Amino acid sequence: MNNSMQSTSSAYVEKKKNHSTKRWFKKNYIGWLFILVAVLGIGVFYFYPMLRALLLSFQSGMGANLEYVGLDNYIRLFGDPTFIAALTNTFIYLLVQVPVMIILALVFSVILNDATLKFRGFFRTAIFLPCVTSLVAYAVIFKYLFGVDGLINQGLLGLSLISEPLNWLADPLLAKITIILAITWRWTGYNMIFYLSALQNVDKSMYEAAKIDGASSIQRFIYITIPMLKPIILFTSIMSTIGTLQIFDEIMNITNGGPGDATLSISMYIYNLSFKYTPDFGYAATVSYVIVILVVLLSLIQFKVAGDEK
Repeated sequence: MNNSMQSTSSAYVEKKKNHSTKRWFKKNYIGWLFILVAVLGIGVFYFYPMLRALLLSFQSGMGANLEYVGLDNYIRLFGDPTFIAALTNTFIYLLVQVPVMIILALVFSVILNDATLKFRGFFRTAIFLPCVTSLVAYAVIFKYLFGVDGLINQGLLGLSLISEPLNWLADPLLAKITIILAITWRWTGYNMIFYLSALQNVDKSMYEAAKIDGASSIQRFIYITIPMLKPIILFTSIMSTIGTLQIFDEIMNITNGGPGDATLSISMYIYNLSFKYTPDFGYAATVSYVIVILVVLLSLIQFKVAGDEK
């Protein structure tokens, strides 16, 4: 009798559970249909290529000539002088350009958030405009600006800061400086817009109270503005880090990686391995996963430094 009652009870619970599941699915299937295309697109165009690239990194060659080589490609990285040069150059861009760009964007956003400043709209547009220009177009313009007969040399000569034209693109150090200046010019305005948007939500009474208490402009910037913008600073730092690790267009169009490998980046090295040198898609995939690993590690470090435990 007890077994019969338990069996009936279990059947009732199971039936009720199935009914609830069907009702939930019927209620939400339209929402699932809406996101289905996006989920499939992300899976096909993002996750599958990432997985395919990971499998490819354990192979060597191209097309039908691919052969499994295990960890040989990863071991090869440590003895590849071109890869080490590309990695070093990329870290130089990252360590110099990203902090300079973030600081400039913060300073510009604070200045342009001042309601008493005239022509704020014009200055905001002028600083933001570079980031909507064509990557190739602006890179070519920078190449001509920093040429031997370019406007930069003419200006420096006119100001008597140099005695003879500098060969910006043929000197390893000057070529790196040119790339850093180009990236900074293009992306500073992009980050500034995020900070400007966040500053609109900061309570003005906080600044007024600090000013009454005798806090200087620099103190208000350090103790009010920066803490209030901390989540946005973290976001822009991570996005800027990812973008710099993937830098390609500027180097391809301004210096082509030269002189020698002085400005070569990881992304350009991947391009060269795939299309310029004898194609080795397996090794190119291995180098590309270095970027993935660096992005993950540097993002975790930035979260840790920012004290974000979420």
